[in-house]
Amino acid sequence: MPNLKLIREQQNLTQEELSGKSGISVRTIQRIEAGTSPKGYTLKTLAKVLDVRESQLADKNIKTEITGENEKTTVQEELTIDYSKIKLINLSSILFVVLPPLNILVPLILSGLLKQKNPLVKQIVSVQILWTILAPIVFMLGVFLKLGGKFTFVLMIFIVLSNVFIILRNAAEIDRNKKLFYHLKFSII
Repeated sequence: MPNLKLIREQQNLTQEELSGKSGISVRTIQRIEAGTSPKGYTLKTLAKVLDVRESQLADKNIKTEITGENEKTTVQEELTIDYSKIKLINLSSILFVVLPPLNILVPLILSGLLKQKNPLVKQIVSVQILWTILAPIVFMLGVFLKLGGKFTFVLMIFIVLSNVFIILRNAAEIDRNKKLFYHLKFSII
């Protein structure tokens, strides 16, 4: 079963480490990676420990629906997600927080160059698009309140730092849990 091996290696786990986390023997893990299909308790336990759906371990070619989206993808495509590249795409936005159109374009270009067109990248770009729309609205509301030049300056700094915080928090969540902390229930792109 190549799925288990791919998922395990993607999460930087050895067979022994996976065995320790799951309570499944190393020999059973070796059998599954050699082609035996996991069933019942073993399947559920491995899926839970690896934080994947059981279908990803049960059948290599099964089609699954991505949670929260109407798109379909094969398990094989999901396994090609390189989280270090996803993190790089996310962090590329931080260089352009003061130039809002570029904080959208650079991640899009990088996703194409790094061949990472998946729901996580779409969510990263969607969050940046939403932030780019909301930031000028908040700024204009602050200006119309006419609370003075210092308030406007503080507001500008707050807007920029809010985007930096969103990007860094998502990067940390990608490292820890292979997902985004700040995401939308829909995709703008």
